[in-house]
Amino acid sequence: MNFDFSDDLKQLRDEARRFLVQRSPPSVVRDVLEGREAYAVDLWGAMAEMGWLGAAIPEQYGGAGLGYEGLCVLAEELGRALAPVPFASSAYLVSEAVLLAGSSVQKARLLPSFADGSTIGCFALAEGSGDLAPGVVQARCVGGRLTGSKWPVTDGSVADAAVVVARDETGDLALFMVDLTANKVSRRRLTTVDPSRDHARIDFAGADAERLSGQSGWSVVLRLLERAAILVAFEQVGGADAALEMARNYALERYAFGRPIGSFQAIKHKLADVYVATELARSNAFYGAWALSADATELSLAAATARVSASEAFHLASKENIQTHGGIGFTWEVNCHLYYRRSKYLSLLLGGAPWWKNRLVELLEMRNAA
Repeated sequence: MNFDFSDDLKQLRDEARRFLVQRSPPSVVRDVLEGREAYAVDLWGAMAEMGWLGAAIPEQYGGAGLGYEGLCVLAEELGRALAPVPFASSAYLVSEAVLLAGSSVQKARLLPSFADGSTIGCFALAEGSGDLAPGVVQARCVGGRLTGSKWPVTDGSVADAAVVVARDETGDLALFMVDLTANKVSRRRLTTVDPSRDHARIDFAGADAERLSGQSGWSVVLRLLERAAILVAFEQVGGADAALEMARNYALERYAFGRPIGSFQAIKHKLADVYVATELARSNAFYGAWALSADATELSLAAATARVSASEAFHLASKENIQTHGGIGFTWEVNCHLYYRRSKYLSLLLGGAPWWKNRLVELLEMRNAA
């Protein structure tokens, strides 16, 4: 079985990398980090023109029809460039939520605007800190009116619409589409470890909400999180690879005691450990890409495995990148902290590493019992 990408997808990867080197350099990330922009608006528009936002959306709904493997390729390059755009929220979560839980009429009406970037979406599940579980959801939608609060919501300040997990009249969980620009919706931006990605608290005081009329319940939320976890894992692999490359380049350029610091075993061992962790995460992400594309029965296990290994790899790579740079690695001027911030943010998106480790253990126990 060949888990490598096709030649066409490799060409897409190369083109995406060249584009992001030009359009998403560290200066663009810093513009958002330092508050000069809420997100990289020009970059978002250019990505929309190239069809990236609708990569996995079927062509009948205005998408590019590249499939999930194409979206995985783009995700890795976006992670490598630390692109400060709401791509994950719109492409991995909201568009997927409509595809999973929307009716054919809702898909035809909602997906084209997400595919062309004219509508930015966000996914609202968490209601404060704590593990993800059905019991934490207290938001309620009765008679098409949504009440409750959601925080932190990634891209909540910049989004136009949200898919909200809430309880219906019977108390069951369902997904609801809400226009965030309408009345009875208030938003407050939150400060996080990575200000290059927007976060907000959103309060609903009887806001109009449209139920996605397909699948419902906690099972569809889990399916959505698992599919997004594989895509986020590719972002983490891309970020880990970039941090490793940055550390390697510095180790070859920086001299101490008359020789490159990369010639010392202490540095060699650090970077070798990062390389091994990154390649392990990459292999698990590739397996997840296959499971996602094939909608295989192994998807849940592949998603949890990819999520755990990619989170650990990116954290290790970003941490050792700082250590390799020594004292200057801790300074604002050097870009090491951009990777460290993003690694911490991505490790908490979709639930933290402990939640996914417990999920992985549960799935392995279920498989062994079967």
